[in-house]
Amino acid sequence: MPLRILVAEDEFITAFDLCDTFEEAGYEVEGPHAGISSAMLACQKEKPDLAILDIELVDGLTYELAQKLIDDDVPVILHSERADRDAIAARFPRAVAVAKPCPPAALLDMVGRALATC
Repeated sequence: MPLRILVAEDEFITAFDLCDTFEEAGYEVEGPHAGISSAMLACQKEKPDLAILDIELVDGLTYELAQKLIDDDVPVILHSERADRDAIAARFPRAVAVAKPCPPAALLDMVGRALATC
């Protein structure tokens, strides 16, 4: 059974690029979710193996969702244009912060490393 990645991203093109990248790599993709409420509902229905979260979605910041997933031992990659890596690292030491745009190969490498450590 393929590992399940939740994608929460509100930029249409970026969202579908992420989903296509992960599907082509053999992962099952949940999403894309443009809003926090939709992403949270998906997590309540079935816990993902890893989550890629844009920091700012259409209905707010994903910090609460990120913390819930981290508390549930789900690896989290925070993916955002405005990513301040130092601030994110301080707030979420168990998450990975990556700035957009991130080349697909680099993102897949981060996903592989995050899944290998859990």
